[in-house]
Formats: sequence, structure tokens, C-alpha cells
Amino acid sequence: MNAAAEFLLEADRLALKVGERWLCCEFSLRLAAGECLVLLGPNGAGKTTLLHTLAGLRLPSVGEVRLGGQPYAQWDALAAARFRGLLPQQQPDHFSATVLQTALVGRHPHLGRWGWESDDDVALARAALAEVGLADIAERDILNLSGGERQRVSIAALLTQAPRLFLLDEPTNHLDLHYQVATLELFARLARGGRGVVMVLHDINLAARFADHVILLDGRGGVAAGSRDEVLQADRLSHAYNHPIRRVCGDGRKVFLPD
Repeated sequence: MNAAAEFLLEADRLALKVGERWLCCEFSLRLAAGECLVLLGPNGAGKTTLLHTLAGLRLPSVGEVRLGGQPYAQWDALAAARFRGLLPQQQPDHFSATVLQTALVGRHPHLGRWGWESDDDVALARAALAEVGLADIAERDILNLSGGERQRVSIAALLTQAPRLFLLDEPTNHLDLHYQVATLELFARLARGGRGVVMVLHDINLAARFADHVILLDGRGGVAAGSRDEVLQADRLSHAYNHPIRRVCGDGRKVFLPD
């Protein structure tokens, strides 16, 4: 394996522009197996656009994104889908389906054109539903779920996909406090097991707890990228969010509070 292939995800001198507006100036990053990267910034700063660029769904304005050491252009679509999985912010449901059937969508990249889910695939989906606390409602219609339950089904489908790299757009969306922490602990455990995790979060303190690396967008084209402790500084956060933020230390933890 060459040195580049040791990284699950790389961005080389990446910059993003939408219309006439630059979302972020050039920066670089490398994410290895076992690491978690959090994207932070105010509303409209470009976090989702950046995540979609890292997922290969849109081309960067400047620079290059590499997945497993290879530019996206060199990846077959199905192979890329087996390597990285994306959790979008919203999952529109246009048709009735059971929770289990929806979780099984995650196996599609692993099936042939005319393939059908095997017993092993069903077992993976059921195990994923158990991971998110939904094993008992596998046969319920997704159209009858709460927002939090539907979000957990989406996470179960991603777990069923079983990629090496997870790209998560607001994974705590619609979740109560218990499931917010449980979900982030689940992905932290997967990272410790050798996966990679990139996620958009709004909560600075959850980022401080779970991130190894942080990319902070300020909404005005500026970007700070580096280790968690390098980026999560009160002055940088205050500038990015255009609001005074202070850091409080206690019980071995650092907490960021708005003034």
C-alpha cells in the first residue's frame, strides 16, 4: 500500500465557490482510519456543500478530493458507494415501506444488477436496527414514524451499507438528548474499530467531545482546519459565529458557552 492509500479521505488545496460567493478559501486535510472529523460553522456557511464535495457529489471549485488515495474520477460508482456512505439531512419518503425494507436499502451497492437481499443481508439490517434501538419496530411502516425514529432508520440503513467512511450531515437531527449522545458514541466506536467519520454538527460541545479534527467555516469564506484543540479556540469560534464565546474548564472537560 502506498502512503496516500493509508488515508480514507484527502482534500488537497480545496476551495468552494457558489455563484459569486466563496464558501471557503483553500485548505487541505487528511483523514485516516480511526479518526473523526467535524464540520462546524454558522447557518449558511457551506457545511453541507463541503460535505457533498467530500462525498464526490459535486466538484470542488479549486483543488482535489481523494477517496482511499484515488480521485473520485477513478472510482466506479458502485465501488465508491461500498467505500463511503452518506447520511443526508432529510430522507423524503414517497412510498410506504417497512422499517426493515428501508434499512435494507443500504445493501444495494453490494448486490448485482438483478440481485436480491440474502438472509445475511437481512441479518445485517436487523443488527443495524438493534444498534439504533429499533429492533422491535422492524415491520412498522416508515410513514408512521416520528422524526427521531425516521432519523434512526436512516442511520440503520447507513450501518447496513457498511462503508469504511461515514459522511454524516447533522446525524443528531430530530434526536432527543439520549439518542444524540448514543448516536455519536456509536460512530465513535465504529471509528475506534477502524472506520472513518466526517460529520456536520451544530453543537460545539459535542464537537469538542467527539472530534479528532475540526473544519470551522465562518460564513465569509474563511476556514480553519486542524486538530480539535487547535481549531476550537474561543476567539476563533467567536469570530466564526459572530458572537462572543468563552471556554470554561472543569471536571477534566472544556465547555464553550455564549456570553
